[in-house]
Parts: sequence; structure tokens; C-alpha cells
Amino acid sequence: VIYLDNAATSWPKPEPVYAALESFLRTAGANPGRGSHVMAARAAATLDETRRKLARIIGVADPRRIVFASNTTDALNLAIKGLLRPGDHAVTTVMEHNSVRRPLRALRDQGVDVSTVAADAEGITSPEDFTAALRPETRLVVLTHASNVNGAVQPVAEIAAAVRAHSDAFLLVDAAQTLGALPFTMDELDADLLAFPGHKGLMGPPGTGGLAIGPRVRPDDLRTVREGGTGGNSEEDVQPAELPNRYEAGTLNTVGIAALGAAAEVVLELGVPAIRAHEAALVNRLVDGLEEIPGVRVLAPRDPERRAAVVSFLIEGWEPVDIGAALDSSFGIACRTGLHCAPDACKALGASPGGTVRFSPGYFTTEAEIDQALEAVEQLARATWG
Repeated sequence: VIYLDNAATSWPKPEPVYAALESFLRTAGANPGRGSHVMAARAAATLDETRRKLARIIGVADPRRIVFASNTTDALNLAIKGLLRPGDHAVTTVMEHNSVRRPLRALRDQGVDVSTVAADAEGITSPEDFTAALRPETRLVVLTHASNVNGAVQPVAEIAAAVRAHSDAFLLVDAAQTLGALPFTMDELDADLLAFPGHKGLMGPPGTGGLAIGPRVRPDDLRTVREGGTGGNSEEDVQPAELPNRYEAGTLNTVGIAALGAAAEVVLELGVPAIRAHEAALVNRLVDGLEEIPGVRVLAPRDPERRAAVVSFLIEGWEPVDIGAALDSSFGIACRTGLHCAPDACKALGASPGGTVRFSPGYFTTEAEIDQALEAVEQLARATWG
């Protein structure tokens, strides 16, 4: 199989990830913080070590400000629903995934107002449009770092500067397509909160992710959306205020987090700039090749620096779902088709209602696989265009 669906979940995983899944369950598969025995202590130490590695990658000084979640959606729900109250105003963009759109839509019914910033034909938003959307009651600005539809990298730092100049609103960044794949830190983005997956650019297992909480965000600002046991403060019937326990009620996905720690170590050893360089070369090769095929329309930013490792395209005369089925059955290419849980983004890119075909290479993708994918697309396009 030629796997080009890394924007959904990276595959394959680094070998240390597979090893960590087994070894943790065999030697440390107890509840962290819920006992004084050796296995519980070993589990707690593993979680702490993973937290420290993630803090290094994200550029967070205090690892306790990395809160584990089951995925990016879980982290975004915590941030969005924890921050916004009735009467508040939020600003977002047309390029968002449903993990942002749907929580905001649910909060509209509870008295939260939402403004949506447009994007240009390449899916990139403008800092000036964010400034124009701000109000005195704006409490949250939330946007994706890079589109999961066409890989458009947003000018987050410039948007943050525009927001800071006119508002005290918090800035929440959805880093689902960028953490581990693009070199940056929270300080460089000037983000207050950063939601991320463990199973994409970080190359960890599914069921992992987290929310990085910046120093501007206090416990009183970010309410809990789930309460329960934390292994401490058991005599109290309120959730503790200290991080990360405040937002980690219940038993965590300890085996997944242990494997995420192994993946994070791989990312640290390789270096995110090296990962970015490899994936950028593949994306450039892919975009250049697709643009040479008659009948193919590429939905990628022109500037290579504005592209994450996500490329969408269309073939005139074909429905995206049929392209995906043909690529899978005839060429062994795994990709994603449709709206990608981001219907407004597809509409902004002129790819509605059918959506797009999305190729998303990863660190383990080779140039030969890109060339085979291009040959497959050319054969399909030739069936229509001759």
C-alpha cells in the first residue's frame, strides 16, 4: 500500500512506538498516582517523562501546563467550552475543522456569538480581517495553524499581533496538522492555548493528544468540562486547581501516552526541521507533478512556505469519491476524499459540495511513492482527457 493519509493518522509508526505499547502494558500498566506500589510509580514517571518531551517540542517551560487529552477534538472542546460563557464573542475562520465549528455552534445556543473570518482563494486568512471582527466582548480567537483540506499555513503570529493590539482575547491554535511537522513554539505563535494530536505529526498512537496552556490562562479562566478522580485531594468534592490534575479527571490512556513518549523521543532525535524538510520536498514534488497533468486542478497555496504536508486536488469529469475508490482498488493508494470534516473550507476553495481528493505524505513516505501516485492520477485523468 502507498499510504497518503497521514493528515488523518500517521502510518507507519516508528518502531519504538510499537515496542513501548507492549513493554508498558507488561511492566507498568497500573494507574498512575493511584497507589504507592512500584507499578503505579512507574506509570506516573512515564506520564511525567512524556509531558516533559512534549513541553520541549512545543516550547513550554512548565511541563505541568501540558494537559493530556484523547485527541485534538477533546482538547479543543476543553478550551472552547471551558473559556466561553453566555454573552461572550468568539472569532474563527471558514477554514476550520468540525472540531472547532461544532463546539462553537453548540455554544451559539447558549448565548455565545461567533464571527467567522473569510479566506482567500488559497485558503489563507488576513490579520486585518481578524482586527475588523474583534469586539469589546471578544473572549476567544480560535483558528487552525494549517488547513486539513489543502495545507494552507495561516499567519498565526501576525494574527496574534493584530489581536493583541486591539483585544485581551485568548488565542487558541488548532495544531492538528503542524505539531511535529512544522518547527515552531507557542511563544513564536504567541498562542495562549494549543490543541494537538499525538497520532499525526508526532507519530504516536491514536487516542492521544493534549492541550498546552500558556501562562495568561488561569484556572478561573478555563473551567473544567469533566470532573472526577485525580489520585489526590480525594477528601474534597471539587476539582483541584493545580495543573495538570485540574483537567485530567479519571484514568488516562496511559499505554497510549507511554507510546506517545517514545514517538516524541523520535521526533526530538530527528529534529522537527529535518522532518519538515523531508515532507516539504515531497509536497513540492507532488504539487509540481499534479500541476503538469491535464485536467487536474491543484488546491494548494503557491508559496511553498505556506504549505503543510496536505495537498488537495480535483480531476475534471471525476467525483472525488470515485477517484479515491479507483486509486485504492487499482493502484493500492490510500488517501482521503470528500469534505474532510471542513465543509466551509471546501466551499472557500471552490470544492463544494463534493469536496476534494487529499494526498498527505508523511515522514516515512518516499519520492518513489509520490511518483507512483502521480502516475496513477495521470492515468485516471487520461481516461477523461485522453
